[in-house]
Amino acid sequence: MSAEATNPEAHPEARPELRRRGRTRLDLRRLGRAALLGPTSRDRLPDAIGHVAEAHRAHHPDADLSVLRRAYLLAETSHRGQMRKSGEPYITHPLAVTLILAELGAETTTLTASLLHDTVEDTDVTLDQVRTEFGDEVCFIVDGVTKVEKIDYGAAAEPETFRKMLVATGNDVRVMSIKLADRLHNMRTLGVMRPEKQARIAKVTRDVLIPLAERLGVQALKTELEDLVFAILHPEEYESTRALIAAHAGERDPLPAIADSVRGVLREAGIAAEVQVRPRHFVSVHRIARTRGELRGSDFGRILVLVGENADCYAVLGELHTCFTPVVSEFKDFIATPKFNLYQSLHTAVATPEGYVAEVIVRTRQMHRVAEAGVVALGNPYATATPDIAATDPDEERVDPTRPGWLSRLLDWQQSAPDPDTFWTVLRAELAQDREITVFRADGGTLGLPAGASCIDAAYAQHGAAAHGCIGARVNGRLTSLSSPLSDGDTVQLLLAQDASSGPAVEWLDHARTPAARIAISSWLEAHPDRAMAPTSAARAPLSVVGARGGGGNAVADLPDATVRLAGCCTPVPPDAVAGFLVRGGAVTVHRIHCAAVAQMRAVGRTSVAVHWRATADCRVTLRAESFGRPHLLADLTEAIAREGVEVVSATVEPPVEQRVRHSYTLQLPDAAGLPALMRAMRDVPGVYDVSRV
Repeated sequence: MSAEATNPEAHPEARPELRRRGRTRLDLRRLGRAALLGPTSRDRLPDAIGHVAEAHRAHHPDADLSVLRRAYLLAETSHRGQMRKSGEPYITHPLAVTLILAELGAETTTLTASLLHDTVEDTDVTLDQVRTEFGDEVCFIVDGVTKVEKIDYGAAAEPETFRKMLVATGNDVRVMSIKLADRLHNMRTLGVMRPEKQARIAKVTRDVLIPLAERLGVQALKTELEDLVFAILHPEEYESTRALIAAHAGERDPLPAIADSVRGVLREAGIAAEVQVRPRHFVSVHRIARTRGELRGSDFGRILVLVGENADCYAVLGELHTCFTPVVSEFKDFIATPKFNLYQSLHTAVATPEGYVAEVIVRTRQMHRVAEAGVVALGNPYATATPDIAATDPDEERVDPTRPGWLSRLLDWQQSAPDPDTFWTVLRAELAQDREITVFRADGGTLGLPAGASCIDAAYAQHGAAAHGCIGARVNGRLTSLSSPLSDGDTVQLLLAQDASSGPAVEWLDHARTPAARIAISSWLEAHPDRAMAPTSAARAPLSVVGARGGGGNAVADLPDATVRLAGCCTPVPPDAVAGFLVRGGAVTVHRIHCAAVAQMRAVGRTSVAVHWRATADCRVTLRAESFGRPHLLADLTEAIAREGVEVVSATVEPPVEQRVRHSYTLQLPDAAGLPALMRAMRDVPGVYDVSRV
């Protein structure tokens, strides 16, 4: 926009991608003069937007260009007299932004809004005028890309502007398409800015706009933005990479010959395909050089194969792997499993007899269009909607059918981050997550999460604030701790406590990856400082409660005056089959017949003693309860035991490990027949997931 406009000729070396793709380089001064002179006839398009019309008709032959003419005339009239910092008429900026989008295949509504995107911000044109002249869709998009007033927000203007744009993008992705093209043109023309301002704008572009371009799949904009940022923030590395590419240009490039071989193979197989050599952009070459060290000729580009149908992609792959030596580790199938930004292709690498390794990308022409233009290639997201969509209240949120999962998550958590600094910091951290996974909920729904997300993140994504009471999870049917990381395709079932006072532990912050989870946990801990300041579980010793009773319960040994002890390793109770062994001191220990200690006793020659149960039904048993940690758990378990009429002889609680707690109870039962009911009652306590005999 106006604050970022400078001389396009001042940074020619920062536009390698533009030159390499062979785009026509426009004379913006000539366009500016044409803009000021206006059209020679009211019935034809102004000469200044002839390039836009030509690019637009290449993608949309039947497009009605009259609305573009009206939008241009309003933009040129309202911006007349305004100049860019380089001295060009200001109208050259919206023209250049619109041309970028037209070359990507944007539909007419997007181009109309692009021509007008600075009018409300920088001229006397109002949103009501835009709505009256061009309708609600164009008005909504123009409003979405309009900056908030700095006089109202001060230092928070930039974060709040991005918040506004992101919220608008959640309703219409075309808002961010225009913002990305706007930033690209400003980055192309950043040369006469002060170095410190260039660096500031480049850093915001690197941290926010480039990740957004990646997530929206607009690779054509993303790669050029990366090169422009690289030139500004890392000038020495940029120059060395430029020199590396220049040196390669003077050498023999093996990729055209490899491409010819691929064409011949596919021709003989009867597969209609277009084969191209795609040079790598500067940042890509820099990354490859850091990974591989010395580069060979085939490392400076990749081979692109375009076909008509999905099945043809796999046919091409089969021929390549048959006629060349495949590098198996380089194969990736993004057609069967598309990336979260809509990207689809087959990636492979083949070795030639000369020893070169060439990377090959195989995709359909439609996949190629989406890979280059991303959401811009989707056109109007409301084209298939019902006719009355446009008549809805413009103040109500519109649901964009192209809204990706990461954007929905972002829109959810930004509502919980009213502070601009928090929003800005968390936004950058969220956008730094460059990969997404999909997990399945127990009810059949799905959750989109960043790679590395844990069960804690899934809990807050599914249950919101109710996730404060989450006590555990089952992943693929198996119990696991909340800190466990999730993988793509996992099925997760979250277990919630019934106790309303339950809340997250401080340690949850160590395992939460999504902003929504971190903000919710932090807010709860701030509201409950007593929990936030609680000592860590590792510092606590096991809690033990011991009663006064002991002995052999109702087990009787066939040895007069012998002391009988029930073994703690297997805690036998009636009517278990048991065996007794004489140990030092003349005591008899009683084990369940299948206890591992029985074999050991026999192996060392311990004297076997016959034992039996008294007619009385009472017995002593040791049970172990496995549970997820939460407040009042010990009290609830003890209460459940007491309700069954059972006496606690001793109890031990081990320190929590990853929110999991182990309780051991030695209990005196009035009737051994009540043991199954007791174990069921203990399992029913919220948070307890298993009860077993020791």
